Order: sequence, then structure tokens, then C-alpha cells
Amino acid sequence: MVKTNKRGEEVRQFILDHVEHHPRDVTSITARTFNISRQAVNKHIKKLVDQHALVTEGSTGNKRYLLHPTEEWDQLYNLDGTLSEDRVWRDDVSKFVIQLPDNVVDIWHYGVTEIVNNAIDHSSGEKLLVQVNKTATNTEILIHDDGEGIFKKIQRALGLSDERHSVLELSKGKLTTDPNNHTGEGIFFSSRMFDNFAILSGNVFFSHQNDNDWITTHQRFQNGTLVYMKMKSNTARTSKEIFDNFTSDDGYGFSKTIVSVKLTQYEDDKLMSRSQAKRLLTRVDRFKTVLFDFDGVETVGQAFADEIFRVFKNRHPDMELTYLNANTQVQRMITRALTWE
Repeated sequence: MVKTNKRGEEVRQFILDHVEHHPRDVTSITARTFNISRQAVNKHIKKLVDQHALVTEGSTGNKRYLLHPTEEWDQLYNLDGTLSEDRVWRDDVSKFVIQLPDNVVDIWHYGVTEIVNNAIDHSSGEKLLVQVNKTATNTEILIHDDGEGIFKKIQRALGLSDERHSVLELSKGKLTTDPNNHTGEGIFFSSRMFDNFAILSGNVFFSHQNDNDWITTHQRFQNGTLVYMKMKSNTARTSKEIFDNFTSDDGYGFSKTIVSVKLTQYEDDKLMSRSQAKRLLTRVDRFKTVLFDFDGVETVGQAFADEIFRVFKNRHPDMELTYLNANTQVQRMITRALTWE
């Protein structure tokens, strides 16, 4: 495995983006673009060849570079009590990413083992399908079990009125239906490590992409739970960075969370009532710092804002409540709550 950095990521991504149209002169084009030597570019190309992202053809004087063909693989496992997540990773999945940089392998190791372990311990299913699709630029892994379905199970365990409420709770973190054996951190951190992370279960679809959470409903019913993960092969992101983002200054524990407020909205609902705010606030008192993200929320009512930023805050004075992406109307309601006497 090899190390990576942000500058190297940019150079290698440029090569991959342009090699198809410049198979013979991509070295010189890259050197001019980044003002680096051809020798430096060749080192990046060698890394891409080692990662199975590029292949070479021809002799030294007539060499050209091509994108590595797509690799596809799938395996069906029995959830019969003998399967372990480390075996799925070690014996099967790791071979498709082991040539990638250390940080990328670490993220895939974490994500795959966490999701497979969830299926083993929580799904109550009989079969588990794992699929890998690896291109020159990124890797996609899909994990699908035929069990009860994650959103339905959370709904049942927490006594929620709607499966969509399960997505909101799951996105906050520290949610598990088996607290004696699990912390409830795996899906939360996995969703933030990958470029694209999605769960389809029942008729509910949850996606985390570009730091945004989305929830939609589909007419087509999905049995069990399907988890999709996708990541560029040359990202400079590290699992440590993600963990650190949600750890307090004392360095201990999962103490911070980001709550996507729009996950409380369903269809044409407007966030006006205290009951909606209370739904949003469920279990957030498990954290020291809560950041409410109002991206995609056009308006909130005075009662909604007051319940969060005055009533709840007064009941939990030791917690830090902050917010971002609030438009003018939302900001006005928050300010009223914060300054009410």
C-alpha cells in the first residue's frame, strides 16, 4: 500500500480524467498543468499502475496508457451463525482495494466490516450478498441482506409511528437496537467517510452525499436492507479526520453530532410545531455538542425554533447547540428564541 496527499490526489485524478483522450501525451500535459517535471508525473503514473487504475501498452518510445478495465465481483453468503465480517473482508473484498493508498484501504476496511457485522448481528436474515464494482477512478460496494429491514427494525424497537423517523434517528448517531453489544456508531461514521453512502430498505431511501442527508420514498418495496458505498480511489480523506470531527476537545468519545433538520420534513410538511422539534431533539442529549444543519429548510415556525433554542437549551445548559445554513427567515426565528425574555 502507498501513502497519499491532497496534491498527489489532484495530480493523479487529472491523469485519470485526461488519459482516455491523451493516451500518449498525458505525461507532458500533466507536467505543464501542474508545473512539475515529467519524472514527477511518471511517479504518479506508476502509482496508478500499481493501484490497477492504469495499464501500459507499447515500448518506451511508443508507450501509451489506458484506463484499467472494470473489475466486477459478487458473492452470496449464508447468515447461518458461522459468518464473520473479518473473513468477508480478509478473504474476499480486500483484494480489490489493497493496492490503493493506506487511507482508502482503512476506510473501506471500516465501512465493509461495520455494515457486514450489522447484517450478521441485526438483520435476522438468511442470505447476504456483497458486490464490488471497481473502475480506474473509484470503487463501489453494495451489501444486501434479506432480513427484516433496518428502518422497520428501528421503528419497531423505538416505537416510532413512521419508518422515515428511523432515518432521522439513524443519522444522529449513537443509535442501536442492541446497546449491550453495539455502540451505534458504525453507520453514522461510515456514511460520512464515503463520497456516497446510501441505504434502501422497505420503500425508504436514505443518502448521505457531499455532507448532505436526503430521504425519499419509493413505490417499489426493497426487501431487507441494501447499503451502497462509493469512493474515489485517490481521495486524501482519512478515517481519523472523520472521527476527530465528532470528538470533543478532550479527545474522548463520540461527543458531537450534526443533525440534518430537513430530515424532519416529509413531503410538503413545514416545520412549525413543538412536536416536530421534539422529534428532532430525540436522543440528542447524549451528545455534548449538537450542530443543527438547516440546509434545504425554507421556513420554520416560532414554536419550532423556540422549542430547540430556548426550551431545550434551558433544560440542558451544559450542552452546546449551534446551527448553520439558516436562511434569513430561519435565522429570524432562531434569533427570537435566543433573545426571548
